[in-house]
Amino acid sequence: MHLIELFRMVDWFDLATLAFVAVAWLGLGYVIENPPANRPSVSRLMEGYRRAWMDDFRARENRVFDSQIISSLRQSTSFFVSTCLLAVGGLLALMRNVDQISGVAEQFTHETSSQLLWQIRLLPATVFLVIAVLKFIWSNRLFGYCSILMGSVPSSFGHPEGHERANRAAELNIRAAVSFNRGLRAMYFALGTLAWVLGTGAMLVSIVAVTAFLWSREFASRSRDVMLEGAGKP
Repeated sequence: MHLIELFRMVDWFDLATLAFVAVAWLGLGYVIENPPANRPSVSRLMEGYRRAWMDDFRARENRVFDSQIISSLRQSTSFFVSTCLLAVGGLLALMRNVDQISGVAEQFTHETSSQLLWQIRLLPATVFLVIAVLKFIWSNRLFGYCSILMGSVPSSFGHPEGHERANRAAELNIRAAVSFNRGLRAMYFALGTLAWVLGTGAMLVSIVAVTAFLWSREFASRSRDVMLEGAGKP
């Protein structure tokens, strides 16, 4: 099919909605990772707790508990990598045989669309899931780097390099968490863009709902209040 015919299938409202999806995803990520000083996000509050964790870690002789935490974090990233890969495989298989979904969607939209258009509507979710896979893989690797740096922290509290190595481990821990959170946001947006099969308006509403939900979890949740209450305590 010629490129001109492809553009005829996707009208200006579709393109504007896709642009809104990209702006919402990038804008929300920026606000979460760079929040106002007077209203920190959950992710920013957790950065302080991760630094406090590494600061206390260097004073402990028995570090089995710390290694278990890192192992749990790496298992979480591995789980999401596997989940996203399965979802990507499922979407690619569905894109090759869209008859299964087109019949159901047409009952809601009362519109008959070509096979290529259904494939296009599944593409944003696939792209977001691929991004999530890459973020989770990198997060897993950074947590691995962090565990090695933690192992290099001297057990003697008064060691001259202990504080610096603990700080480096904390920064890698934070960067791993940033990649992990980006992967989670990509998964949420992948779910939101799946609503495109029901129409562009449905996807727009879905993305607004996903953005509002993620914002509330970061800036207006009870868990944030709990973290904020203890942020200034030793």
